[in-house]
Amino acid sequence: MQIITFTGKTPSEALKKARMKVGDEGMLIQTREVSKKALSDEALYEVMIGIEVASVGNSSEPTELQELKSVINKLADKVKIIQNMFWSEKSPDLGSKIPSEFAEIYRLALQSGINKEHLNTLMQITLEHMPLKMQENSLTVKRYFHTILRKMVPIRLESFPKNGTKKILMLVGPTGVGKTTSIAKLAARYSFLLEKKYRVGLVVLDTYRIGAVEQLMQYAKIMKLEIETVVAPLEFSSALESLKHCDYIFIDTMGSSPYDKDKLEKIYECLKANMTDDTIDVVLVMPSSAKYEDLKATYNNFSFLNVDTFMFTKLDETLGFGNIFSLSYETKKPISYFSIGQEVPEDLICASSDFLVECLLHGFNRNKK
Repeated sequence: MQIITFTGKTPSEALKKARMKVGDEGMLIQTREVSKKALSDEALYEVMIGIEVASVGNSSEPTELQELKSVINKLADKVKIIQNMFWSEKSPDLGSKIPSEFAEIYRLALQSGINKEHLNTLMQITLEHMPLKMQENSLTVKRYFHTILRKMVPIRLESFPKNGTKKILMLVGPTGVGKTTSIAKLAARYSFLLEKKYRVGLVVLDTYRIGAVEQLMQYAKIMKLEIETVVAPLEFSSALESLKHCDYIFIDTMGSSPYDKDKLEKIYECLKANMTDDTIDVVLVMPSSAKYEDLKATYNNFSFLNVDTFMFTKLDETLGFGNIFSLSYETKKPISYFSIGQEVPEDLICASSDFLVECLLHGFNRNKK
């Protein structure tokens, strides 16, 4: 094979020169930046093209098969050149050669809603740690990137009360995200869906919305669970004390705009009024359909409540899941639960990195929960 190099101000310019010179016979071997752009000089890129040198054939393959293989190889090289041109012009400057096989995974991840800065970081990590031989196959690249994503998603694994302890979860979040329905799902899970039937109690702070109180009371009646209502912060400790025999206590709070400081302050006052020895985990509930910027703004405004974990709802109402990854990656807050529909109790699953990455790269599939 003969190796020929071509240069240009951009990778696509160098590739166009190569095609004009060698036509469809060339095979793309490498693209690299040989000179970075400076104030006084243009950047310079180089592509290496391999040309098969004609030789006297001793091949035992039929002529038709040789011609078919030649056509297939030419088509594959054309696709690779097109991918490489697309990647070189659209991708971020990561300071290193970007294999054309990365174009598809970059496009999928970007379309999923991952923050572009986070995606660039992930690509850089993948390029730095992935063996060069593995980078030659787009399927291998996808699998490796899947592994990188999975390791970078913080997850709060499900655990259960031991030795007389209890778990108390307070669900907070904007109006309309499904906190009350989510509490009903959680209560059902731990009171009768698991092999062990735990004692579950409910507390309602959302006395501003009569409908929400009545809805949760109806769920409590069906599941035969104790429920306490709290009107003022001073009543909060008494409500928890009344349910001290329970293994799980779930607290429903008033829905609030992230910018409604008065309502958020009332939730904070209840947390401060807790005089029991029990720790309360604050779970911020958000819709997976929201943009990353909106999710981040919501987190920033609720963060003074000392958010412990995230719960994402409405996974069945969106096509992109990169926003979820980006928020958890950015804040380093783990995800504890996903709500994947409106049905109580079945449409709730404990979070896993495999599930989220599968949704991110391939979309939500109810059968793979």
